[in-house]
Amino acid sequence: MNKGAKIAIIGASYLQLPLVLKAHDMGFKTICFAWNDGAVCKDYCDKFYTISILNHDEILKTCEIESVSAITSIASDLAVPTVNFIADKLGLVGNPIESSQVSTNKFLQRQILSKHEIKVPVFENSNKINIESIETRFRFPIVIKPVDRSGSRGVVVVKGPENVSKMIDYSRKESLCGEVIIEEFIKGEEISVESISWEGNHTILAFTDKVTTGYPHFVELEHHQPSKFWKSSIHDKIISIVNYSLNTLGIKYGASHTELIITDEDEVYLTEVGARMGGDFIGSHLVLLSTGFDFIKAVVEISLNQKPIISFKDIQNSGICFYTEKSKWVRDYVISKHKNIITFHLDELRKEPVTESSQRSGYFIYNSDHKIDSSSFLKSL
Repeated sequence: MNKGAKIAIIGASYLQLPLVLKAHDMGFKTICFAWNDGAVCKDYCDKFYTISILNHDEILKTCEIESVSAITSIASDLAVPTVNFIADKLGLVGNPIESSQVSTNKFLQRQILSKHEIKVPVFENSNKINIESIETRFRFPIVIKPVDRSGSRGVVVVKGPENVSKMIDYSRKESLCGEVIIEEFIKGEEISVESISWEGNHTILAFTDKVTTGYPHFVELEHHQPSKFWKSSIHDKIISIVNYSLNTLGIKYGASHTELIITDEDEVYLTEVGARMGGDFIGSHLVLLSTGFDFIKAVVEISLNQKPIISFKDIQNSGICFYTEKSKWVRDYVISKHKNIITFHLDELRKEPVTESSQRSGYFIYNSDHKIDSSSFLKSL
């Protein structure tokens, strides 16, 4: 691909900034599409258009005028349908349009996965079940969440039937389409699997352990690689489930992020598959730090119809820890100026409970010969 080729990037928030910078490092021009609010990339990309990432037709017209050679995005579910729509119209690399729907709508995705006998929590669309039936269909606690949002927006765990109606309304307000999925609560350890696909062949890059705030919103507080399950007895089982799920959902190109729950009995439940990198810097930072594989570079190459070369170094520990009222130790660790910190950002601590990812007050990213969390930090004092 000629240097100077134009790459359209859907979104311009801090999540897309590593993609813009990587494309520039590789010698390509970038054109970003987003609203002005929070569009940090507009100061780094070659051109910026104030067009909603949901406005497929306007972005398509602009991409035609600009003669873009590729279109992509990272860590954004909302961008996926737009990327695939425009790729289809312009003959660029992307996933089938049909896969966009099932990779961005939790209810539709669950229907397909369960139809193909992939183990998922019992679920139902709130529009298809009355409140009285929930108590007989599900065992409490239950999880209620929008079908089309990420970052823990609108997610809540309900312990009893008395608050179900209120919590459905709470979750529905966060849904773009006004739909909510209800599912059984699975007790276990949460992990994600980061992978990359080329022509329908999938390469597993990393397992990531997750730590959350717990009941009732389960907002992510920590992500660590490698996962404790990377060398476990169910390693191959997890990979088999992920590969089968990606095939089932029609994901053939680019990054993907699969979320699972592992029970004490080593049962593996698949909770969600995203046809994009994991957010929270998992895809943009942690994979490179822990494996040596340049995930973002590969995403750019695939968008330009180039098969990426996949190689790894010896696995190292990497992770991200977020600063909240429940994790004040994060600030103490940053202040200690520990050599393992790669980068950090701290804001004034939010005193109210954190109900979604955007309300966290900062983070640090580390690279080390061991896992860094609150317990390891306290031991080092």
